[in-house]
Amino acid sequence: MELYVTLENLVKWMAEYSIILFEVVGVVVIAVAGIRGVVNYIRRDPLTRLKLAKGMAMGLEFKLGGEILRTVVVRDLSEIMIVGAIILLRAALTFLIHWEIKNEEEDNEVNLVTKAPSEHHKG
Repeated sequence: MELYVTLENLVKWMAEYSIILFEVVGVVVIAVAGIRGVVNYIRRDPLTRLKLAKGMAMGLEFKLGGEILRTVVVRDLSEIMIVGAIILLRAALTFLIHWEIKNEEEDNEVNLVTKAPSEHHKG
């Protein structure tokens, strides 16, 4: 029984610190992506939306990982329901951002193909 309690405490401790790490990394990734997005917007980079969406998606993945780990340490049904709702919301946001990335990449490929012949013809 003592070994069980020790292992349970170890898992709880690891989960709590991992949650903090994942949350912090997620926030940093989103913040850096946002700053880069502003810089790319000012520079009028045509890939600004795509780069920003990829950064946001990566940050949300870390935050989603933290929420999944949070299910290890919750004990109350109401907490589980709240964490579950957060996971669903973040998963939906991640799905929408990945959908936006896919559409943006397709648009960029179409633009690249339609611009390529006219630029080649100028030469």
